[in-house]
Amino acid sequence: MMKDDHFKESGGSMTPKIVCVVGPTATGKTKLGVLLAKQYGGEVVSCDSMQIYRGMTIGTAAPTAEEMDGVPHHMIGVAEPEEKWSVARFAAAATACVEDILARNRLPILVGGTGLWLDAVLRGHGFAEGHAGGAVRAQLQKELSEGGMEPLLEELRRVDPASAQRLHPADEKRILRALEVWRGTGRTITEHNDETRRLPPRYQSVKIGLRFADREDMKQLIDLRVDEMVRQGLAEEVRALLLRGVPPDSTAMQAIGYKEFLGVLEGKKTEEEAIAEVKLRSRQYAKRQLTWLRRDTDIHWIEWEKGRDFVRAMQISTEILSGKGLS
Repeated sequence: MMKDDHFKESGGSMTPKIVCVVGPTATGKTKLGVLLAKQYGGEVVSCDSMQIYRGMTIGTAAPTAEEMDGVPHHMIGVAEPEEKWSVARFAAAATACVEDILARNRLPILVGGTGLWLDAVLRGHGFAEGHAGGAVRAQLQKELSEGGMEPLLEELRRVDPASAQRLHPADEKRILRALEVWRGTGRTITEHNDETRRLPPRYQSVKIGLRFADREDMKQLIDLRVDEMVRQGLAEEVRALLLRGVPPDSTAMQAIGYKEFLGVLEGKKTEEEAIAEVKLRSRQYAKRQLTWLRRDTDIHWIEWEKGRDFVRAMQISTEILSGKGLS
């Protein structure tokens, strides 16, 4: 069981009280998170943008009761698939879980592949005002439907040239968000983000990353994982969501696996075509996850060879955490 004295003071401040397990899809984050929780008296907080939805266990690879192995897991199945969660809403809910775990003298272990959501919890500085359901966003959506994207892009170039240069012209969601912040607050989202980056994070953390030494091994494991999802009943899970009234255009239904099998149920593609697309999109997603994580120089990487050796991973993780004052 973890005790307060397991955290040793260093340089006048407590060493990290949060452990993060990160990495692309199919690298074994769930299992390592559980093993670490069992060793250090911890509880897992999922930072996966799709595992928050109820009834979406197979396609999101949400951990089963057997995989949890008695370790409490938080932020899994907490939302209805019809809901649309922002990163701000997730961060608020996940932070409440982290604070509760710490208050009970346990170790929070953040596990997940959605880097933006995990970073939001660790930073803890809030978000620029405005949200997708507000009046400013509604006006922007109206202007978009009536006049197209170019006038909005021109406004963004004028008021926030840094964002206009950074964002792809087809990135409708983020362009509207940047303009929403500007119109709603009189300050640019670039200014807000710059100020946030200069603030110290709410939590100090030790980040352990999992990845394959050979990218081909990762691709092969992803393909096997998709085949297993199909065998477990991914198509039936999508059908059940539709039968309970989840809209086909909802955020949840756009998740990898669900969107493709929705096409099968609608008669737009064959199951074989859907499986091939899910594998391709999953591999592309893993590549994007790695690209995001590479920017974080604080991650301690564990590289898998052909297989995932969790005994070795625990040995390395224990050495890393011991070096950070966690015993």
